[in-house]
Amino acid sequence: MTEPQSPAPPAQVERVALCDLLDRLGPDAPSGCHGWTTGDLAAHLVIRERRPDAAPGILIGALSGLTDRIQRSVRAATPYPQLVERIRSGPPRWQVYAGLDGLVNTVEYFVHHEDVRRAQPDWTPRDLPERVENLLWRRLSSAGFIMRKAPAEVTLVRPDGQTRRVSKKGKQVRVHGPVGELVLWVYGRTGVAQVRFTGDANAVTALSHAKWGV
Repeated sequence: MTEPQSPAPPAQVERVALCDLLDRLGPDAPSGCHGWTTGDLAAHLVIRERRPDAAPGILIGALSGLTDRIQRSVRAATPYPQLVERIRSGPPRWQVYAGLDGLVNTVEYFVHHEDVRRAQPDWTPRDLPERVENLLWRRLSSAGFIMRKAPAEVTLVRPDGQTRRVSKKGKQVRVHGPVGELVLWVYGRTGVAQVRFTGDANAVTALSHAKWGV
């Protein structure tokens, strides 16, 4: 009897699905991320995994100019199908991401897949498998750092009642939604994340106008 195959890791599933979507849409479709087109997003993902000299500017604002120049250069010099194929094939073996795919890429590719999906006029929410939701929920352990500047004490609440407090200052706000929607909201996709708020009204208003991030 043939042994059943284990499902592919969520990071790989999201990577392949995003690449399929990028192939279908071409390089000039909106991506919903930083005002980028799909071509810009593809170049970003390529330099993230293949250009260590560009990595600091992804996280450090003072160095973002260098990263932007590298991204524009890579996009201009590389045919779009080749950019997508490089994303699809994953990071080279020498790159740190190659051994940490599940840790560093599950959220990255989930969020960017949704960026592109939700920038199109016909998008609908996805029902994620329970194992994917649980993995994304665990990845939200880093949300406290991402939301350290949030002007409220924020607690995320998933539909099964599990909670995670991600900010500790100010009046209390609870953010309710499916795990994938909570991930998108934490990672700044506040305009498309399907969440709802309970708690102090003034804190909810302040939170709706706030910016946060790494």
